[in-house]
Amino acid sequence: MPTPATPLGKLGFLTIGLFDETDPRAGHESTLNLIELGEQLGFDSAWVRHRHLQFGVSSPVAVLAAASQRTRRIALGTAVIPLGWENPLRLAEDLATVDVLSGGRLNPGVSIGPPAHYDRVRQALYPDTADVEDFSYTRVRRLLDLIAGKPASDFAGVEGFETYSDRVQPHSPGLGARIWYGAGSLRSARWAGEQGLNLLTSNVVKAEESTDFAEIQAAQIRAFRAHHPDAARARVSQGLVVIPTDTATAAQRDKYARYVHRRTPRTTAPQGPARMMIAPDLLGPAELIAERLAAHAGFRESTEVTFALPFTFDHADYVQILTDMATRLGPALGWRPAG
Repeated sequence: MPTPATPLGKLGFLTIGLFDETDPRAGHESTLNLIELGEQLGFDSAWVRHRHLQFGVSSPVAVLAAASQRTRRIALGTAVIPLGWENPLRLAEDLATVDVLSGGRLNPGVSIGPPAHYDRVRQALYPDTADVEDFSYTRVRRLLDLIAGKPASDFAGVEGFETYSDRVQPHSPGLGARIWYGAGSLRSARWAGEQGLNLLTSNVVKAEESTDFAEIQAAQIRAFRAHHPDAARARVSQGLVVIPTDTATAAQRDKYARYVHRRTPRTTAPQGPARMMIAPDLLGPAELIAERLAAHAGFRESTEVTFALPFTFDHADYVQILTDMATRLGPALGWRPAG
């Protein structure tokens, strides 16, 4: 298993893509510009969250389609698409299309469960089938099978002037190996391993046998590998909110400190009926953050990371944070920027 002395192999970042309701284009352009900057800085991957019925990226696949035409190398991921909002067949078509456009760089991350606030959106989302929709792992399995090229129809051939396929088109052969599952519990981590998927961990996990966030995250990663058919090659990306301050201005450091201070109380005990543990944000000079990561049980279990950007900062703040991640924190962890 990786140790603190093991160089970090891949460095990625995650953004929520906030925008102003009165000027949504500016926020989306900011997100695309950050992805372009990430490629210039040598990041291995850039990921976008989803935010349905909010003022953040609601269509990550569409945003990444645009990003695929502005970049040439960086991997593009979703962390994560909640499948309760999606039709697996239509999503498979969209994912395959963007993968083809990107030259095989798409890394879709998905999760299961009912849509957030389901009682409030069910009539708009599933007016005729709300009571029978299946939000279990079966929905992921349907998506995986369709991406793999299994039949979506019982007909293939020519009908008049139209030619039909019995599987999702376009078909992107390598896409299935780049599907990630966003797990927050031991059960979901084990299931992801059994399916041969890749594992995304984040700064929110379920407190089951412990209330130590790092130990919970590490246990989930170990369970994933223990159930994966090819543990030696199983990919895990560990995630936390990380805010290096090396080149930040005094005003930025003050803003960041206030942000972390407001969020810290929720990290001290399990939250809500699901008993979710939230990781403390890591704030400070890159050298200090690197030391804290080296002692973090979850980080020690992975050689890939996807560090999340804070939710509510300005574009200039994200530029500073990404630049410090790539030029200071990454090298302090043994990472080398991609060419």
